[in-house]
Amino acid sequence: MTTSLRVAVVDDQELVRAGFVALLAATPDLEVVGEAGQGEEAVRLVRATRPDVVLMDVRMPVLDGIEATRRITGDPACALTKIVVLTTFGLDEYVFGALRAGAVGFLLKDTPPAELLRAVRVAAEGDALLSPSIARRLIEAFAVTPPVVAAGRDLPGLTDREADVLRLVAQGLSNGDIAERLFIGAATVKTYVSRLLTKLDVTTRVHLVIHAYESGLVTPGDGHRS
Repeated sequence: MTTSLRVAVVDDQELVRAGFVALLAATPDLEVVGEAGQGEEAVRLVRATRPDVVLMDVRMPVLDGIEATRRITGDPACALTKIVVLTTFGLDEYVFGALRAGAVGFLLKDTPPAELLRAVRVAAEGDALLSPSIARRLIEAFAVTPPVVAAGRDLPGLTDREADVLRLVAQGLSNGDIAERLFIGAATVKTYVSRLLTKLDVTTRVHLVIHAYESGLVTPGDGHRS
């Protein structure tokens, strides 16, 4: 019997929250373990229920979603919980704030239901997901900043194959896509991604993307898929 993914929903708008809960509850492999209307409640909820994934609103009273995310990801007891930030605002400060706080994904609230459900599953697997408009904005931010390293091969300690995997991760490819591109197994790709996280001292796939652009391994226009 397949174990359901446990999800918590955090949003200060009751109607919006109810919509997300109804969508998740109607999906056989997902289980809603709780909901909260503001950040402090969210932190308590996550500590009490240890969900696999949290759908986290940004703008909330008492404690906003960015700070709630930071507190949750900074708590060793909640280390296995992944946070996907949902907002109606695609502003840069929210994107970068959420990612710096440890979120593994950032989606706009007008994301289609099927894409939202996919995001929950992807996050639970330790992958990261950004809506296309957010991904483009993230990449554009690096277009105006000269890379720190002139050539990606200068990244210290990476093998050629690890650099290849990092480049494709930064272009937005999934593990399955990377496996097809490099003619290797998806499990092998997952191993490479784990090594990259360790070698580059980052915690999420999104941060691998950021690192790849900051290092100069990838530059805007190198084939990022939106």
